[in-house]
Amino acid sequence: MAHTHAHGAHDDGSGAAGNARTLLLALLLTGGFALVEFAGGWLANSLALISDAGHMVTDTAALALAAIAARVALRPADTRMSYGRGRADVLAGLANGIFMLVLVGLIALSAVQRLWQPAPVAGGMVIVLGLLGLLVNLVVLWVLHGGEQSLNLRGAMLHVIGDLLGSLGATAAGVVIWLTGWTPIDPLLSLLICGLIVLASVQLLREAINVLMEAVPRHLDLSRIGYAMAAVPGVQSVHDLHVWTLGAGRCALSAHVQIGRLEDWPGVLTGLQALLREQFGIDHATLQPEPAALPLYRMPYPPATEGGAP
Repeated sequence: MAHTHAHGAHDDGSGAAGNARTLLLALLLTGGFALVEFAGGWLANSLALISDAGHMVTDTAALALAAIAARVALRPADTRMSYGRGRADVLAGLANGIFMLVLVGLIALSAVQRLWQPAPVAGGMVIVLGLLGLLVNLVVLWVLHGGEQSLNLRGAMLHVIGDLLGSLGATAAGVVIWLTGWTPIDPLLSLLICGLIVLASVQLLREAINVLMEAVPRHLDLSRIGYAMAAVPGVQSVHDLHVWTLGAGRCALSAHVQIGRLEDWPGVLTGLQALLREQFGIDHATLQPEPAALPLYRMPYPPATEGGAP
């Protein structure tokens, strides 16, 4: 039985191109200020500023990966890379996640040493740079909010929101030191910011590993997709259903579809394409029609004993 390779309608690329420009601008703003904040933290002797700069590096890496994904989405597949090059950002994500965990370890070690051996901190400079960080992050959020709200862009916005919290922590440390002279607040808040970096880095690594292992994307439910496909008129059951991430925010699906009459397949295929595209955002599907008389070797959707979705 031949496979039917079904693609949903693709847009003209203007949304992806717009997102690429939006992400590039956000990347320049975040990365530029990370360098400024790191230099200021070094001069002010503030671990809170240095760790917040590290957090901004994490966000810069996340924005860079998102920008790469948006750019790669515009490049067509070829005879060598038949699925395209969407997984280049996944490999970069693994490298960035590992690098950030190493950086967090170094900052946390310095923070613990600073708790035992306090050092003077220029509270005024910490306040100024912390407030500038808040301003930059608010601008970056505004820039990202103006883009097409894809999953890719929303993920980047979450990173920036986390960095905004880090800037708040650095500013709070500066205020406490300026008003009271209590310098332990600086390493304590730097440890808190390190926690934010760890959360972002672990999430990045987890998502990258899930893509490489071809796991079902987190925002999709395999059973729900199977039952929805089985409910399309003309479909009797669906089995051997697989969903995975191609890269650059694109998902792929393959399945065997049992139908009553093979001559009804063109209409059934159109219905399945529309369902997968509109309800689940899947525009790359390989569907194989089968006559209902063939035996099943895998649990179908819906199970024959239930007769339908639960």
